[in-house]
Amino acid sequence: MLERIKKDPVFFISGILAVVSCFFVHPDSEYIGYVDLRVLSILFCMMLVVSELVILGVFERLTNKLLSRVHSSRKVSLILVWLAFFMGMILTNDVTLVTLVPFAIALMRSFEDRRTLTFTLILMTVATNLGSMQTPIGNPQNIFLYTHYNMQIWDFMKIVFPYSLCSLILVTIAVFILCKDMKIQHKDEPSKTPLSGIKLTVCILLFIASLLVVLRVVPYYIIFALLVIVMLIMDYKAFKGVDYILLITFVFFFVFVGNMGRIDIVHDTISGIVEKSPVLTAIVSSQVISNVPAALLLSAFTKNGRALVIGTNLGGLGTLIASMASLITYKFHAALPKAKEKTVNYIGAFSVINIIFLAILLGVYFVLK
Repeated sequence: MLERIKKDPVFFISGILAVVSCFFVHPDSEYIGYVDLRVLSILFCMMLVVSELVILGVFERLTNKLLSRVHSSRKVSLILVWLAFFMGMILTNDVTLVTLVPFAIALMRSFEDRRTLTFTLILMTVATNLGSMQTPIGNPQNIFLYTHYNMQIWDFMKIVFPYSLCSLILVTIAVFILCKDMKIQHKDEPSKTPLSGIKLTVCILLFIASLLVVLRVVPYYIIFALLVIVMLIMDYKAFKGVDYILLITFVFFFVFVGNMGRIDIVHDTISGIVEKSPVLTAIVSSQVISNVPAALLLSAFTKNGRALVIGTNLGGLGTLIASMASLITYKFHAALPKAKEKTVNYIGAFSVINIIFLAILLGVYFVLK
């Protein structure tokens, strides 16, 4: 039980908070309005389609192809970081890291300089968290905030574009500073399983259909039903790749936030704090409870969706738990041979790099403010 709590602490904490809040606001008909089914549906659909694409080996083939003719360790690091940055915009940050990090470790494990592997993994994590902020579907808090504040997609993307552009420049410079350049030999190993053109086409069409829900062109329940039926027929194994813990965590926070919003003294107190500086409040909150719960919690106390988008996305930098996706890379690194004694070094390097990035991007915010 203790191991399970360590693995998903936010899930258990959110569950406890939801239950405790029910003692202050007893369950009634208003509870039905707490849960945003559209947000949950979009998250589920995206995760299901991406799960099937991972099963098909689409991203592994893409990455292998791009790296097949690269013979410089620094160029390998740069391509992996760029892939993490741009894939995060479409696949969400956690799915991108689950897909790319094992591949990066297998590819770079033979490098003479192990620090290059460590720095590459850290910069991939930073790049994914920052790249994913550019689109409404890049990470869970963006999906929620985009829907909750009824934003238009181009307005959303304009809000974060200066920070995304600056982030891409920063991670590129960081690769040249931190990653050693060595000559390597990389073999282009063909995938063991053939790629099904029919399944790939269906996945692309379903992904486009999911985007139409994000754009509010098609009702969410139609695409949700269609996608579930198609996936049950085509490949039921894709359902195993859905992060159900994340979905339930959202439900817990919906209940907790909904109840807190109905307690006048709590609502007025937190609203006063948030309204003074919503961006900084979101960044600080993210360091403690991570940016997804911070977005869900603070959205009940401010109408400034733009500030929360900036704050929770920049707030993904900093501590190891500021973005729960960062724990994915950490766990993979900790499982490496002889990595346990270097765990402190990894956390230290991760924290320093994240703080530097956060400080620079916060400076960009104050300039643009």
